Amino acid sequence: MTFENRTFAERVSEFNSGYCKDVPSMTQTHEFVENLIHTLFPIKRNCVVDAGEIAIEMDRCAIKLRELLYSIRKSMEASPGEVVEAFFSEVPEAFEQLVVDAEAITRFDPAATCVEEIILCYPGFYCISVYRMAHILYELGVPVLPRVMAEYAHEKTGIDINPGAKIESPFFIDHGTGIVIGETAQIGKNVKLYQGVTLGALTVDKSMASKKRHPTIEDNVVIYAGSTILGGETVIGHHTVVGGNTWITESIMPYSVVYRNHRVVVKDSRDFHAPIDFVI
Repeated sequence: MTFENRTFAERVSEFNSGYCKDVPSMTQTHEFVENLIHTLFPIKRNCVVDAGEIAIEMDRCAIKLRELLYSIRKSMEASPGEVVEAFFSEVPEAFEQLVVDAEAITRFDPAATCVEEIILCYPGFYCISVYRMAHILYELGVPVLPRVMAEYAHEKTGIDINPGAKIESPFFIDHGTGIVIGETAQIGKNVKLYQGVTLGALTVDKSMASKKRHPTIEDNVVIYAGSTILGGETVIGHHTVVGGNTWITESIMPYSVVYRNHRVVVKDSRDFHAPIDFVI
């Protein structure tokens, strides 16, 4: 088949020429993410390497990052070289946070048998790892690239963490699928999130772009599956337990237990004659 609609082809070319310049390569970004994570945790390649090999791999990651940054250099205040140097100066601290995260997950989750299992098998830990790297670049003012990194982790895990969120360590995501954490969310230490949790904004309005739109979760909070917490002024106080499927738009005092008071009714189907009020 020969595509003969040149008018459409010209329109595609026009759009890409006018609006899609100065962005990082998605393919190269994905490669950078995988190389960096595997360098930090070589067990993912089923190998143990010495410090010299780690240093060499870090140098290779630095070269890849410089190449990615070069394509968006016009949109950055600092040079690619300066950003690379600043980024790798902060990676050691982020790595120590990840070690604490992994060890905490091992303690928190009765299904976890060892730290190696966390690194190899837990999508939550993978997503947190990518987030901590992307967040460094976000804080350095790098445009687009941190979001591409975060969306790669989102694609692989079903967990959507905006790189602008501020998340302390240790942090535990269990199962994880469907979790959304917005750009201005703030999460304290020893926070546990389960699948389907949303930390979102009350409204989606462009005028809110520079304001805090997402909630603050203080230390030692547990948020169970399916809960939605919205609003930049919403604060979940420390040592609070938020039950599943709750909808919260106002602040909660510390040491609270929040849950839905719903009723589950079980009847004998042989004596049940009421109309069924739902349709599948």
